[in-house]
Amino acid sequence: MDIQQIADRYVELCRAGKHEQIQDELYADDAISIEAPGNQSGPLGNVEGLEAIREKGRKFMEDVVELHGSWCSDPVVGGDWFTLAMGIDATYKSMGRVSMAEVAVYRVREGKIVHEQFFYG
Repeated sequence: MDIQQIADRYVELCRAGKHEQIQDELYADDAISIEAPGNQSGPLGNVEGLEAIREKGRKFMEDVVELHGSWCSDPVVGGDWFTLAMGIDATYKSMGRVSMAEVAVYRVREGKIVHEQFFYG
């Protein structure tokens, strides 16, 4: 798959709520995940390796009591990178109901996502 196909597949799976399938299909084993400044440590902070990214996702979802909605923009591709705007409205064990939005940037190498980075307030 070329980068546009990877970005489009990511969006397709994201909109279907298939986040684990995104990781299974599209991520390299050595991928890294970088959180926004101020949120880079702890169990949901920066991690290296696909298994650590999967665990980070599991820990995030363990905090979700109820998912009220989510969305994902169409991708914008430039070179080896694509970006998405995403949002989630959920009730969490740790903070109650919160709506969040972010910009996510992904780097693709040899047909796999190798870098994800999130920007949010």
